[in-house]
Amino acid sequence: MTVDAFRRIDVPLAERSRDLLERLTPEERVAMLHQAMPAVERLGIRPFHTGCEALHGLAWVGVATVFPQPVGLAATWDPELVRRVGDLVATEVRAKRASGADVDLNVWAPVVNTLRHPAWGRNEEGYSEDPHYTGQLGAAYSRGLRGDHPRVWKTVPSLKHFLAYSNETDRSATSSEMSPRTLHEEELPAFRPAIEQKVAGSMMLAYNRVNGVPAHTQPELVAEARSWSDESIAVVSDAGAPSFLVSIQRAQPDKVNAAAALVRSGMDSFTDDGPDPTPSLEAVRGALAQGLLTDEDVDAAVLRLLEMRLRTGEFDGDDDPYAAIGADEIGTAAARELAREAVARQVVLLRNDDGVLPFGEPASVSVVGPMADVVLTDWYSGTPPYTVGIAQGVRDRYPTAAVEVVTGADTVVLRAPSGYVAAAADGTVDAILDARTDASLFDVTDWGDGILTLRSHASGRLLTGGVWPMRADAERVGGWVVQESFRRHVHEDGSWSLLHLGSGRWVRVVRDLGLLVAEGVTLDDATRFEVETVTRGLDEVARAAAAADVVLVAVGNDPHLSGRETADRLHLLLPTAATDLWRAARSANPRSVLTIVSSFPYVLADAADAATVVWSSHAGQELGHGLLDVLSGDREPAGRLAQSWPAHPDQAGDLFDYDTRRQQATYRHQPDPYAFAFGHGLGYGDVAYEAVEVDAGTVTAPAPTLRHPALDPRDDEQVVTATVRVANRSERAVEELVQLYAVAPELPIAAPRRLLLGYARVRIEPGEARTAKVRFTVERLAVWDGEALRVQSGDYRLAAGPSADALDVSTTLTVRD
Repeated sequence: MTVDAFRRIDVPLAERSRDLLERLTPEERVAMLHQAMPAVERLGIRPFHTGCEALHGLAWVGVATVFPQPVGLAATWDPELVRRVGDLVATEVRAKRASGADVDLNVWAPVVNTLRHPAWGRNEEGYSEDPHYTGQLGAAYSRGLRGDHPRVWKTVPSLKHFLAYSNETDRSATSSEMSPRTLHEEELPAFRPAIEQKVAGSMMLAYNRVNGVPAHTQPELVAEARSWSDESIAVVSDAGAPSFLVSIQRAQPDKVNAAAALVRSGMDSFTDDGPDPTPSLEAVRGALAQGLLTDEDVDAAVLRLLEMRLRTGEFDGDDDPYAAIGADEIGTAAARELAREAVARQVVLLRNDDGVLPFGEPASVSVVGPMADVVLTDWYSGTPPYTVGIAQGVRDRYPTAAVEVVTGADTVVLRAPSGYVAAAADGTVDAILDARTDASLFDVTDWGDGILTLRSHASGRLLTGGVWPMRADAERVGGWVVQESFRRHVHEDGSWSLLHLGSGRWVRVVRDLGLLVAEGVTLDDATRFEVETVTRGLDEVARAAAAADVVLVAVGNDPHLSGRETADRLHLLLPTAATDLWRAARSANPRSVLTIVSSFPYVLADAADAATVVWSSHAGQELGHGLLDVLSGDREPAGRLAQSWPAHPDQAGDLFDYDTRRQQATYRHQPDPYAFAFGHGLGYGDVAYEAVEVDAGTVTAPAPTLRHPALDPRDDEQVVTATVRVANRSERAVEELVQLYAVAPELPIAAPRRLLLGYARVRIEPGEARTAKVRFTVERLAVWDGEALRVQSGDYRLAAGPSADALDVSTTLTVRD
């Protein structure tokens, strides 16, 4: 029996895809251009769906292991760990597919947009403000997602979002003004490594415009990215973006012209109109009929999509090496161990002035604040199989200690004219009781900027305006449009009216029945609730803090509030509600640890004097265990910031100005010290930097090039090795992240003030001195000269230290033409 060429593993990929293409009819080819590709039953081809969310774990399809957010994974400074996480995520994608879930093997991850500004709503999705470190980690995660089989990819990663995208406000309308220098020094280097190393087989385009032109119709930029590899790159649109060319950006007169522009610009797959391909395919047919597209244009796009599918082993039958992955490979013991390791390694000890950490063996611990014993997940998180919050982590690590949890929320009673607001155990809510009962109690949490959530004591769940009438049955804040958040208006007499933020409507009580509904158009429509504070949260925090040996003040953000996809942050300050809570605890007990769990950096504002500060991202199911591994001293703090924490908001610059050099933003250009600098993170020991030397004091400038340099040296590049001597002056072993930076002299083309060249980890025993070797390429010193990336001659200061703001030792590298 003759086997079709596209099913033969001994046939080259390009020939297999061409054979399959030629078996498709013209109409079947057009149908492949939408995200929802139909089955071709006569060829035995099943449906295929581009895009499976896998940013830091498999998302949106049920239970899967949840790892730290990417901004947290970056704080590990451990590409091999990031690769291992990607590999396990790919295994769980395969396992979920084996279970019968609607999951295909093109994964929309990683995000390699640089974190140039901490107000970006999607800050949690990226890795770092440094484009080269971002590119290194993007390649590492992609390598894990791809797997190590030479022919079959475990999954096919899509890099997101090409290009110059890091603001949510009016994101489909704003134009990222991108000079050639910024493009080549700070944008393209983040995308290049994964494509060049052939571990990303796809790329998603960005919503925004670039220099006035939609990023989805920039053929020169797409061609540039494809030139980095001799393998095909399937390019997909972001959701709804094809329609936005017409409706928002007004770059095209109609969908037919938009479809033609998109395909001609190099986009292969329409993610538009949800699962309904009809509008997109009709537009493509119209473009073909009008001569705006050719059959060859369609074939080129379809070929790339078919090659992507072929890479997954879809047509390999029993020769798919990953076919044996079963549904039981989700949430394994190995997954739990890796999740805990990842959490621990991303915890950053920002300050430890009073030596409160590590804890030792406290007899009592109070964990206070809204993050005290919850694990919050973001929009691109999966459903964790279990969660371990901070307080549970304390209990598990210190089983004999007394552990008290206080959220810091005020417990209140609300009384409408019709009666007390009360909830039943099933979440039913009304305002008809004549007397206050336990069912009338609600905990009000202030997340900052006036955003409140109300949790019922009776149901244990959040009040939500997402249903009519309102209920108290929401397990968590979530959804594309959050329904569980409110803002209060305080009247002159002290009564409250509540604005439901999800709908923009005021809460009122229905006559006679006493039901609560969010449908008031104006404040005059809103019910006025008399408020009685039963328990003041700050008083409870102070009481619990005073009674404990040590206090963890757990504050931060809910990932669905005050910064998320579609919503940039209003400001960078740690909210007043959090700083008030911190000060209440600190005043009662000096052994208080400001423990920040967040998706982004803060300006600490009224908590800037905190002597002990720890940061973690929203780190997933093992948050409590991993954090306590570090706080207890069982593990040395290994996390280091991959994003600077500003001393004041002005240091971050303008969110909408993408020229970081012009506004002196990011560690590369900022002249003043940060509160916590790029690369900063403490251990429990005392490390001294003693010297740095290079194996070549003078080098020749390489020829100008259009190839963007990377952190990992390539085989054909000129490599310099720096040797950094560090000593441990403490009585416990330490793990130091040795960082090497270039500090440029005055040059004809001004170079960055500081530039990360490389880094190395070294373990140093007590009283020991060791050397760390950091390899880098001379090409890393290049700047854009208007035509190419060129290394300028001069005497460069090479400086080493524990962060970009603490470069303790240096030497000189002379570059000659």
